[in-house]
Amino acid sequence: MKTNQLVITLSFVFYLLSPLNGHATGGDKVKEKFKVWGNCGMCNEIITTTAKSVDGVLSAKWSPEKKIMVVKFDSEKTTLDDIQKKIASVGYDTEKYKSKDEVYDKLHYCCQYDRN
Repeated sequence: MKTNQLVITLSFVFYLLSPLNGHATGGDKVKEKFKVWGNCGMCNEIITTTAKSVDGVLSAKWSPEKKIMVVKFDSEKTTLDDIQKKIASVGYDTEKYKSKDEVYDKLHYCCQYDRN
């Protein structure tokens, strides 16, 4: 009986530590900041949801006042460029990528920020 409990316990511990179960990927967790243009709460929702939709992004927070996005991501699954490209693809310019004009033009009027 004790042997069975030991085997079960060791199996559970091995499972938790296994890189195949998603608990420990071995990837480098990176925290980065970058500029994203936008205006309001609706922009915030779209920008953060878009960033979080990128595989490997662990968290995303955008400040409408400072226009700064802070992301944490697994560098083995994605890159900062991939995240910025995805945000630009939904209409929001980043410090590195500009959204296509036709995508920007479809943003809600309150989300259309001044573009350079």
